[in-house]
Amino acid sequence: MAAGGGGSGDPLSPAGVPCAFSPQSQAYFALASTDGHLRVWETGNNRLHQEYVPAHLSGTCTCLAWAPARLQAKESPQRKKRKSEAIGTSDQVDLLALGTAVGSILLYSTVKGELHSKLISGGHDNKVNCIQWHQDNGYLYSCSDDKHIVEWNAQTCRVKCKWKGDNSSVSSLCISPDGKMLLSAGRTIKLWVLETKEVYRHFTGHATPVSSLMFTTIRPPNESQPFDGITGLYFLSGAVHDRLLNIWQVRSEKKEKNAVMSFTVTDEPVYIDLTLSENKEEPVRLAVVCRDGQVHLFEHVLNGFCKKPLTSNCTIQIATSGKGKKSTPKPIPILAAGFCSDKISLLLVYGSWFQPTIERVALNSKEPHVCLVRDVSNCWAPKVETAITKVRTPVMNSEVKVLVPGIPGHRAAVKPVTPQAEELESKRKLGEKEVSIEERLGAMDIDSKKGKDDLPQMNSFPVLLTQGLESNDFEMLNKVLQTRNVNLIKKTVLRMPLHAVIPLLQELTKRLQGHPNSALLMVQWLKCVLTVHASYLSTLPDLVSQLRTLYQLLDSRVRTFQKLSHLHGKLILLITQVTASEKTKGMTCPGQNAKLVYEEESSEEESDDEIADKESDDNW
Repeated sequence: MAAGGGGSGDPLSPAGVPCAFSPQSQAYFALASTDGHLRVWETGNNRLHQEYVPAHLSGTCTCLAWAPARLQAKESPQRKKRKSEAIGTSDQVDLLALGTAVGSILLYSTVKGELHSKLISGGHDNKVNCIQWHQDNGYLYSCSDDKHIVEWNAQTCRVKCKWKGDNSSVSSLCISPDGKMLLSAGRTIKLWVLETKEVYRHFTGHATPVSSLMFTTIRPPNESQPFDGITGLYFLSGAVHDRLLNIWQVRSEKKEKNAVMSFTVTDEPVYIDLTLSENKEEPVRLAVVCRDGQVHLFEHVLNGFCKKPLTSNCTIQIATSGKGKKSTPKPIPILAAGFCSDKISLLLVYGSWFQPTIERVALNSKEPHVCLVRDVSNCWAPKVETAITKVRTPVMNSEVKVLVPGIPGHRAAVKPVTPQAEELESKRKLGEKEVSIEERLGAMDIDSKKGKDDLPQMNSFPVLLTQGLESNDFEMLNKVLQTRNVNLIKKTVLRMPLHAVIPLLQELTKRLQGHPNSALLMVQWLKCVLTVHASYLSTLPDLVSQLRTLYQLLDSRVRTFQKLSHLHGKLILLITQVTASEKTKGMTCPGQNAKLVYEEESSEEESDDEIADKESDDNW
């Protein structure tokens, strides 16, 4: 059992591209790359088996699923099989269902190497998110962004039943081991009874759309009680932008809706494969490929509730050898991983989606971290197999002559040389001054357009930023970080991978300590990073130690801000007073003559009457 994500421009869509191993023997690996091609690779010899290019009206492939490998129905020797029965048994093993962005489903036959049929009428009106085959009756179940779940009859290519699965888009499906129940998920998870199309159980789900659903057990842990086919079974779910994989248990009580345990990974899961547990003693083995290119292996016995998230038993990475003094080892992303039938080895798909490398690795290491050194420089070059090429070389007779310009035998009309051309040629030979190339380029005004062409495109900013942080390229980082467009900064931060958030914060911390002009730009980047990726940063346990320098820098700036504000205010007062005094000194008072002058006479001696009045008052 495996689940792979689908690529899309939507930020809430699963990461990666649709891909899956063929059932049972994993002899083939099918993937729908971003260029719209379906490629089927042989896992044994790493050779391209088939390639299919759908028509442009069919839409981009968003999900795919192999038909289950079922045994052929036992028929009596006297009775001949009909065409419909033959399609439903032998050919169905090699059918590959492709969901498209326009809502149609294509059935591709790997035996014939061509399109088998199309499921269009009465189906979906929007992008198909997931496809699941029924393991017994050959029916097909699909879910879409149009909020509906459709049950198809693959033999008649018609809709058998269609019902509303959720109030929002339905993103993932999974059929129970007994084939009587169906799990569907958008943001919440529902368990449906396929016969009546009624909801049997509700589960809490995730905060983001669920990208993968699969059952992990086929028998309940308590085998003493009667088993109805679903009660007691465990199933797994993973969501977009969620680093936790939750394990749920179908219980008889309707009150219990939360997960019983969870597995933690380093990044968003893009491909999941597991081995089913057939009894309570057998552990579940889980291989999770994350967006950062690592594989996490888990092995755990599901036996009830577990409070703490479980970490991986082993992590596998692939990197180049880095031979030489100047070359450094570079990580090689792992695209998919699947358990082999022996359950002790793993098929790893790594490299490029256009030319992947498939390798079988034995799981005999007890180390918690394994790094495989591989050289994929030659493997990434595109290969053309003669068995699948469609280029036909025409058969030509030996007496046929091919007329090509420049080859003897080509008799094209030759223009005679005019006298004006001869005169120009003679002037050139005499050494007359010609216009230089620099003057011609200046006349064409190419230099004025050069500055615009040097700027990177808007879509390439996240890629350039990630490459600059990984290679520590100063010039590449300057091209991205010197932008002043706030909307461009927000889009770049939103599209950048999560593993580049901490290196970007560390780079911004270095630049904040530099020139004040560059610090103004870095503050805009720092604000966007902390706003957009706040939820991711809050989940990091060692965030304080990694961003200690940034904390100290911000703390010192905030402490001195109040003192600088007081100093700034005082300086403004002094400057205004100095400028005012300079203006008053420079002003000249105009000369004015008084029109009237009044002088008051001072009487120092008092009159005799006033003295007599004073004495009479004293005597009284």
